[in-house]
Amino acid sequence: MKASGIPSHERSFYRTGLDSHRKKFILSPNSIDIGDGETMNYLDCIRENNDDSFFYKETETKTKIVLHFTAGYLKGDIAQLSQPSNHVSVPFVIARDGTILKLWSSKYWSYHLSRGAVGGNTTMSRQTIGIELSNIGFLKENGRNLVSIYSNSDVYCGLDETNFYTKLSTPFRGENYFATYTQKQYTSLVLLLKYLTNTYNIPRNFLSTNKRYTTLNTNEVQDFNGILSHINFRESGKWDIGEAFDWDQVIQGINGTST
Repeated sequence: MKASGIPSHERSFYRTGLDSHRKKFILSPNSIDIGDGETMNYLDCIRENNDDSFFYKETETKTKIVLHFTAGYLKGDIAQLSQPSNHVSVPFVIARDGTILKLWSSKYWSYHLSRGAVGGNTTMSRQTIGIELSNIGFLKENGRNLVSIYSNSDVYCGLDETNFYTKLSTPFRGENYFATYTQKQYTSLVLLLKYLTNTYNIPRNFLSTNKRYTTLNTNEVQDFNGILSHINFRESGKWDIGEAFDWDQVIQGINGTST
């Protein structure tokens, strides 16, 4: 899908409530005081048939927040994160237009780090709150276009459309091109992080620059309470949230120093 077509794709989901598997969701506008004198707007995104078999209704103490990108587009993102009885999900997805979709209460849990995660997939998934940003992830050069990992015919943008991607000066885990995030996603993410850190008393800590894009060891993961990303739990096979992500903007925003 071309990046320029994503806004229409997202509006279609809001209008119909149908994900890419044709599962129906009821989308209900809601808002909440996040505790910093600000209000966060979001959409409750609940299966029409009330299926909730993709997460565990077990209340857990939360110590960390883990950022992901979906490697997809919104309808497919929601479809993958709500597969019946699959138990691989996150409570929040942030669409490219900045809409925060809440699939289930963040006090519960589901697997989102995958097998082989440092600290243990079950242990860490229980302790952490996953947030997915709708983003196709890394891109491949094909002539004068950039395409997704799924197909050379899935053109995301042209090389001249530099607002849609970042080319890294040094490849990250073997990849040079990554789809950019939107300003609206950053704005919504900051609000969501403020809400979650206030609600669960999670410190607004971030990894140092030299650790930000590395896989941590077990002791480091267990000892760190704060905000990190999927790559910190996995040495290979994962790129999220990647070096195209503007950590500085998020850190400044959550600390109240952004302009």
